[in-house]
Amino acid sequence: MFSVEVYAKIRRAVLVDGMTRREAARFFGVHRNTISKMLAYPVPPGYRRKTPRVSVKLAGFTEHIDAMIEGDRAMGAKQRHTAKRMFERLRDEHGYTGGLTIVHEYVRGKKRRSQEVFVPLSHRPGHAQADFGEAEALLAGRRVKIYYLCIDIPHSDACFVKAYLGEVAEAWCDGHVDAFAFFGGVPRSILYDNSKRLVAQILGDGRRERAKLFSELQSHYLFEDKFGRPAKGNDKGKVEGLVGFARRNFMVPMPVADDIDDLNAQLLDKCTKRQQAVLRGETLSIGERLQADQAVFMPLPAVPYDPCHKVPGRVSSMSLVRYRTNDYSVPTQHAYQDVLIKGYVDRVEIMAASRSAAGWVKTLTSSCLNKSFRHA
Repeated sequence: MFSVEVYAKIRRAVLVDGMTRREAARFFGVHRNTISKMLAYPVPPGYRRKTPRVSVKLAGFTEHIDAMIEGDRAMGAKQRHTAKRMFERLRDEHGYTGGLTIVHEYVRGKKRRSQEVFVPLSHRPGHAQADFGEAEALLAGRRVKIYYLCIDIPHSDACFVKAYLGEVAEAWCDGHVDAFAFFGGVPRSILYDNSKRLVAQILGDGRRERAKLFSELQSHYLFEDKFGRPAKGNDKGKVEGLVGFARRNFMVPMPVADDIDDLNAQLLDKCTKRQQAVLRGETLSIGERLQADQAVFMPLPAVPYDPCHKVPGRVSSMSLVRYRTNDYSVPTQHAYQDVLIKGYVDRVEIMAASRSAAGWVKTLTSSCLNKSFRHA
């Protein structure tokens, strides 16, 4: 190995003083191939092996190891070959006579080269990520499981969190409507996982067939939807982090509220106060950085989306309307009439046109405790 000083002398003699490579080889006592290498590198590059070193004893068995590693990709993480188990199979099934150490070194190098690589991400203003989380809350003195929607704006770290009693398609849509109003605009794109409430089917070529309610929401607000790879939570790491942050900071200790609306009022207040925070590595607060997002958000439509499942129905001879296996009663004078059923996340509305007036609406809460009629 030649020193840097020798490299400098030879490179100067050839590249500056005009000495030929043959003359330099003769003058410095160095092979011409070495002269060519010195001209290509300003400092000694060191020895570089063209192919990975494989033990002579292991040379004829690497294909068996590669096959075991490849086969393990279809197995669960707890039922894959260890290097020791590979060594035992090579010895017992293929007549391997080498040691365990060289098998272990080969397996370690092979797995290291196939590991997934991550790079830091930078986020442009005006885009969002969304996901659901789970927690528990004390509502009206009763401990219940809640599902909360998190929408994160990665550029500014602004967040929106809203809780529901179930992770249903209507909750997804209702949360989006409130989040857009909270942020003051519609993000250019939103990144999701492959929830069945959003994606009805993943086709063979990777395209997604959207669920009907979600397609209506997207058509109303015109944002672009993006979906991460199945089982790859790191594709939307910002909102995954928000799900954990909201659970640790907004719901510890366990939140206490009169009902789900009271709980959401508390969560909205926490999201608003968080905009005053200045995160590590930043000089501006979340609210100040949110202004850059709002500048490129799409404007809100004149009328917000009606986040409900709409289906036609007909009143039976017993003044009942069936919706999702449940029967709801309506006034007897509306028997045999066609109705429009609107299922929200927290209530069901049944609407019909009367003969002379604008019509009527029957509203039922999810608990069916508050039944009221109102004229539309």
